[in-house]
Amino acid sequence: MDVIKTATRDAYGKALTELGDLHDNIRVLDADLAAATKTGMFKKAHPDMFVDCGIQEGNMMGVAAGLSTVGYVVFASSFAMFAAGRAFEQIRNSIAYPKLNVKIGATHAGISVGEDGASHQCCEDIALMRSIPGMTIINPADDIESRQAVFAAYETEGPVYMRFGRLAVPRLFDTDHKFEIGKGVYLKAGSDVTLIASGLLVGPALDAAEQLKNEGIDAAVIDMATIKPIDRDIIVEAAEKTGAIVTCEEHNIIGGLGSAVAEVVCETVPVPVVRLGVNDEFGHSGPALKLLDLFGLNAAGVVAKAKAAVALK
Repeated sequence: MDVIKTATRDAYGKALTELGDLHDNIRVLDADLAAATKTGMFKKAHPDMFVDCGIQEGNMMGVAAGLSTVGYVVFASSFAMFAAGRAFEQIRNSIAYPKLNVKIGATHAGISVGEDGASHQCCEDIALMRSIPGMTIINPADDIESRQAVFAAYETEGPVYMRFGRLAVPRLFDTDHKFEIGKGVYLKAGSDVTLIASGLLVGPALDAAEQLKNEGIDAAVIDMATIKPIDRDIIVEAAEKTGAIVTCEEHNIIGGLGSAVAEVVCETVPVPVVRLGVNDEFGHSGPALKLLDLFGLNAAGVVAKAKAAVALK
């Protein structure tokens, strides 16, 4: 059977368009990147509900904040580097501080942006958004989960940061998959080590679990699509059951999923936590798949980290 591959940014654009069909209180803003962020789909279907704010992301967040104060649910979209990075102050002060109902759709996250290079490969955005009080952070793994995340964000009161990718990734879930903000999901049970993954690394984590089985290591796999609020209960359960954890993310190992999981483990059930991610360095320009291999963000990288975690038990 052919594997369906879709970029999560495409799922974002489609989900926004569906929401616009259902609700007239939606407003979508973009910073002159509608073709790339896929909000152009929404613009085509609902031109009166879309605003192109131009290449001025900080101002866009201010416009989003203003619209939200008069009852609109606003989705403000740009590349992760510009949304989380350039507009950080406006997100913090104009959106999060007053707890406004603005959803940030950040596309082109991580090194899988590829040839755009280090200036656009944002591996710091989750760390930045985690530092903002009251911010919900979602990093979905495939198109099914992305669609559900967008709908869940609409239903959630307050600021939400959603992280989407440029690279087409395999569909992992059936349409009956249930995404819930703040909840991790077991994709595979195991007894020796738990692989906790988010976003683009969920697929490689599942592949790694199959490879580890052939080497006598029984690995559990958890999809942690919500980075904040993190699912503390499932992390504690995993630590107690397997005694070792590997976190897998397309993000700096500082401040992202690995940090969030390690904080919970240190406070509750201290066990070895080994982090797989970008090792506190900038990216490089090149084809996305080759970059992922270069940085070890693949099944082989997960396998190596899992063996290291087991050895520390």
